[in-house]
Amino acid sequence: MDNRRLILLMIFSISLVMLWDAWQKYNQPKAPVQATAAQSGTATPQPTTSLQAAAPTAAPAAPAGAAAPAATTETITVKTDLFTADISTLGGDITRLELSRYTATEDKRRTFALFEPKHRYAAQSGLIGDGMPNHRTQFTAVKGPRELAKDGGKDDKLQVRLEATAANGVKVAKVYTFSRGSYAIDVATEVLNGGAQPLTAHAYYQFQRDDVAPEGESAMVSTFTGPAVFTGEEKYQKLAFDDIAKDKAKFAKSADNGWLAMVQHYFVAAWVPQGKDKREFYARKLEGGNGSPLLTAAGLILPLPQIAPGAAGQQSITLYAGPQEQATLKKLAEGLDLVVDYGWLTVIAAPIFWVLQAIHGLVGNWGWAIVLLTVGIKAIFYPLSAASYKSMAKMRTITPRLMQLKERFGDDRQRLNQEMMKLYQTEKINPLGGCLPILVQIPVFIALYWVLLGAVEMRDAPWALWITDLSSADPYYVLPVIMVVSMIIQTKLNPTPPDPIQAKVMMAMPFIFGVMFFWFPSGLVLYWVVNNILSIAQQWQITRMIEGGGKQAA
Repeated sequence: MDNRRLILLMIFSISLVMLWDAWQKYNQPKAPVQATAAQSGTATPQPTTSLQAAAPTAAPAAPAGAAAPAATTETITVKTDLFTADISTLGGDITRLELSRYTATEDKRRTFALFEPKHRYAAQSGLIGDGMPNHRTQFTAVKGPRELAKDGGKDDKLQVRLEATAANGVKVAKVYTFSRGSYAIDVATEVLNGGAQPLTAHAYYQFQRDDVAPEGESAMVSTFTGPAVFTGEEKYQKLAFDDIAKDKAKFAKSADNGWLAMVQHYFVAAWVPQGKDKREFYARKLEGGNGSPLLTAAGLILPLPQIAPGAAGQQSITLYAGPQEQATLKKLAEGLDLVVDYGWLTVIAAPIFWVLQAIHGLVGNWGWAIVLLTVGIKAIFYPLSAASYKSMAKMRTITPRLMQLKERFGDDRQRLNQEMMKLYQTEKINPLGGCLPILVQIPVFIALYWVLLGAVEMRDAPWALWITDLSSADPYYVLPVIMVVSMIIQTKLNPTPPDPIQAKVMMAMPFIFGVMFFWFPSGLVLYWVVNNILSIAQQWQITRMIEGGGKQAA
């Protein structure tokens, strides 16, 4: 195989690996029908026998108390420095959660909503047991402040309390505690046993969501959306919506540690239990399929300690709902930072992101941090790149002689290959010399690609002039056009393939890549533009020196 064909194969291979998700057929179901309530008729989850061991009786398949009429349902709006949250008294669930520091993906005039009725996305919780309040029970909101005091106020926390009474005299309160400057919400379940018998119950915490991708996702740049489970034994496990619907999702069902999350690009919601209580994880289809959006519930079940008659008990869990800030997630729970998924290149991508953060700390701009990081990586790989460009430059000098051989032996492929190998040996050229150094660099560049694609820090981050959001496409397509031009220049600097078909394909590659990059985040395109410009400068200098008969570049 000659050098040109190997380079062509390498280009297609890199494209396939780097844009793996881009070539997947992203399932785009029909838009979901707006539901009158996110808590559509769903039964509460049930613990398995192992978690029920201490329970005197098994919980029923559905809660005894039906939801109250819609007319009695109230929506409480809570405001903090980071959130605007809607809490429904039907179930006491968070049905909408806007992150005030982030704008919507497509309409930058709106605030980004993580939980929202559009996707029937809500954080739900309740108790399992005969007649116990759950996410279909009507709660009553206790009066109190609904807005966190402004900066400088005496209170850095805001509590919202909802109460319900079961038929057996058990009183339950659900208490949300919001803290200033934190995306972590403490969710406490307080139980007062007003009955005559000891009470043993289980609490469940779940996310409900359809399988429609968030806005801004496309077949070109698609990321994982769906539930994920982490335990110390099984580590990080992603659950595809389709696998859940077919009951084929494989994940840890029980453990004394771990958390459950609902993941999407840049953001995550996670139920994080504290301590070593035995817990069970579950994921199930609620409704939909066959062309309509799948509605899925995924959550975990925790046992409550037995509560004597007249006594009270409490259980707390952390609900994180916010951006995938790796440092914050790592502090909150083991493995939670893995929701920023770099795949099999995490071992390379994690240090790259650390360096990118360090550079940003110095320059204060993520765009310039990308530029400087690209320059640094290019400098580290300079010796390998130089070896590759030297080989290409030598190939360029013998291209006319290769064309002559093709004209003489074009009908005898075996003789042509023999003569080409003789020429390579005479000129001391390794046909693979232009490819092997590049292959060594591929994992690093792919890892950097995923870092720039997955880092929430790029979202709404400006660079300069018209680039006001590095996570969005260039609104005027200036960077993609520059990238196409730079790739054309690179193609011109490379030796012309002897095969006319190969030559045409090589000339078409910049335009093929250019079309794809028109919809890529501008931070990614910026990286490629800088990398291409540096490559052109290096390749031009080495080619000029070799073709001019000067000394080889260091």
